[in-house]
This record gives sequence, structure tokens and C-alpha cells, in this order.
Amino acid sequence: MTALISELNSLVWGWPMLVMILGTGAYLMVGLRLLPLRHIPQAFGLLLRGRKGRAESGEISAFQALMTSLSATIGTGNIAGVATAIALGGPGALFWMWCTALVGMATKYAEAVCAVHYRERDEAGNFTGGPMYYIKNGLGPRWRWLAACFAFFGAFAGFGIGNTVQANSVADALNNTFDLPVWVTGVALALGVGLVVLGGVKRIGAVAGILVPVMAVSYMALGLVIIAMNAAEIPALFALVVDAAFNGAAAVGGFAGAGMVAAIRFGVARGIFSNEAGLGSAPIAHAAAQTNNPVRQGLIAMLGTFIDTILVCSITGFVILLSGVWQGGESGAALSALAFDSLIGGGDYIVSLGLAVFAFTTMLGWAYYGERCVVYFFGRLAVMPFRIAWVAAIPLGAMAQLDFVWLLADTLNALMALPNLIALILLSPVVFELSRARLASALAGDS
Repeated sequence: MTALISELNSLVWGWPMLVMILGTGAYLMVGLRLLPLRHIPQAFGLLLRGRKGRAESGEISAFQALMTSLSATIGTGNIAGVATAIALGGPGALFWMWCTALVGMATKYAEAVCAVHYRERDEAGNFTGGPMYYIKNGLGPRWRWLAACFAFFGAFAGFGIGNTVQANSVADALNNTFDLPVWVTGVALALGVGLVVLGGVKRIGAVAGILVPVMAVSYMALGLVIIAMNAAEIPALFALVVDAAFNGAAAVGGFAGAGMVAAIRFGVARGIFSNEAGLGSAPIAHAAAQTNNPVRQGLIAMLGTFIDTILVCSITGFVILLSGVWQGGESGAALSALAFDSLIGGGDYIVSLGLAVFAFTTMLGWAYYGERCVVYFFGRLAVMPFRIAWVAAIPLGAMAQLDFVWLLADTLNALMALPNLIALILLSPVVFELSRARLASALAGDS
């Protein structure tokens, strides 16, 4: 079974998938006439104005919707994923992560536009949406099988990549750094997540609206302090990243795996893993936003990719490259810890605590994603059983050996992207038309 899933994983995360994700983002960016890039400042303005709920349809404020989305994306990919990309693809991988994020902003924009435009109300009158709904409502009855595929893959992927794998990573990190028993970490995480998740999306949004900005700003502030301490090296660092992106081994002394192809492959793959643009997870959160204008929510949603990769991942990458330890054979979280430790000390503590907070918020965001996928099949009666099962799985994940679960979840995560990308391409004319018709009112903050 492991060999079979490994083969499937190498196929679904191979070049065809990476090209499809990047190609979809590039197609949407061109079709939108670079709208996401042209309106980044205005989008931040809308985000700040959307901190409070408006007298519009939805369950949580536009700001909370973005924070819920970011709670799931700002995670292990920002610490371990960036380090893995640089270790296997060289400094040039960071450049390709930036490229992935820039086109991914168009993908995330289109996802949120479709999520709000095609969302529907559940039995309790609350809004619910995401790829399964914009496939069903946007593409018609003949495509319902595709919507069911997304919901199926999303429900099972969540228990792996958004739950047990996160708990296991935190338990392992805290055990190695603080000698904390893994079962203690598992129980503590289950209690913390349970207190939030059992309250539904409004409580998740409220907690994410506080915790995500605090953790993201704190991590970036620490990284910026390190970068400022080494400001004289930044121009050379940028030159190294750009040169290595196109020249590979020639830019970094010929160490193994640093070719241009490796830089592209690992930069793109880890960038997608980090910001989730194209996977279809984030629009589930944005569908619950308090807005009557899908374009406005699309502008806010695209900032998730910008914040996650252009800001947070870049800071991790700069710290690793400034430290000079990236050629030493380490990878993943261990490389990030070594980089921080070599520059300011306490790397193990910084990375372990960062992973703990990041993983905690990831479990919150993915709890809502998985819940909506299950509700798509079984209705609101499945909500409480799902939440209980979600919390119960956390301590089991913390104590188990999860190599196979990680492999399976990573594969299902990629399979989520296929129905979503097909839908985005087919619904792109709707996205383009809505953008032309409602951009002005969105920028003005009107409905």
C-alpha cells in the first residue's frame, strides 16, 4: 500500500501538477489584466476596513475570514517547507517560491470570488461555500461528481495534513527541545483545539483574528531584526537568489541538487504547500465572510498568498541564507533551528515554539475546512460528530508514527487541487466579468 501511494504521490505532485497550478494562476493573472498585482495597496486598505463585521450577509468579518484562511496556511510550510526547498533546490528555490506566490494571488482571488458568488445557505441559515459549491452551482448538475470528489478528498486530507501530522510534528519538536512527553502535548493540543472548534466558525474566526496577526507579526519582527543586523549582506543575498534561480549550481559552488531544475521544482512545490493557492481550501473560509461583493472578498483573499509567501516565507529564507548553514546537510525544521541559533541563539526554542503555535492554528483552520466537506455530504447533523472526531484524533496523532498518514494526506491534498483547478478554468469567464462589473464598487467598499 505504501509503495502504491508513493507512486500516486509522485504522479500527482509531479511536473504536470506543478505546471497546471502555475499555468492556471498565470492564465487568471493575464485574464484579470494583472488586477491582483495592481491593487495590493487597496486590498490592504479593504482588509483594515474589514476588521469589523458589516451589515451584510455572512457569518464572520472579511478580516476574520482571511485570518481563518491564514491560520491554515501559515504553518510548518513557513518554517520546515522553506528550509527543505533551499536544502534541496538551493537559494534559487526562494525566487521560484516568489513566482509561485505572485501568480497564486490570481488563483486565490478567483477562488474567493467564486466562493462568495456561488455560496448557499445551510439548514440553519448560515452561509457555506467552497469549491464543491461553486462546482455544483456554477458548472451545473453534470459536474456534481467533481464537487463530490473535492469534498471527499478534502475531508480525509484534513485529518492527515491538518490534524494528526500537525500534532505529531509539535509533539516531536517539544519532546526534543523541552523533554515534554508526547502524550502531554497531544492532550494539551486537544483541549485547546476543542475549546475553539466546538464553538464553530465564529469562534474559530474570533480566535484566528487575534492569534494569527500576533504570531505572524512576532515571527516576522524577529526575522527582520536578524536581517537588519546583517543589512549590508542583503544586496548580495538578492543577487545570489536570482542568479541561482537561473544558473543553479554555478551560483553556489556546485553542491548536489542545486541545478536550475531542482530550484524550480522544489521552489514551486514548497511554495504551493505553504500558501495553498489552487488547492481549494481557502475559499471555504472566505465563503463565510460578511460581504455582498465577491470581488471585494477576492481582493482581501489574495493577500493570504502575499502574506504567507512573500512576507513570512521570505523572512525564513533570508535567515537561512544569511546564516550560511544551508550547505551543511540539514533540512526541514532542523535547518531553520540551526540558522536562527547561529545568528542570535536559541534556535531550538524559537523554531519549536513557532511550530507549536503555527500548527495549533493550522488545526483550527483545517477543522472548518474538513467540517464543510463533511456537511456537503451529510448536512448539519454531521457537524458535532465531526468536531468530536477531530479533537479525538489529535492525541492519537501526537503519539503515533505517521509516515504513511503523511504520505496519504499529502497525496489527497494534491487530489483536492484537480477538481478545483478544472472549475477555476471553466468559471474564469464569470470571474473576469464579475471583476469588470464590480471592481469599482469593491475598491470603494460598497456592496
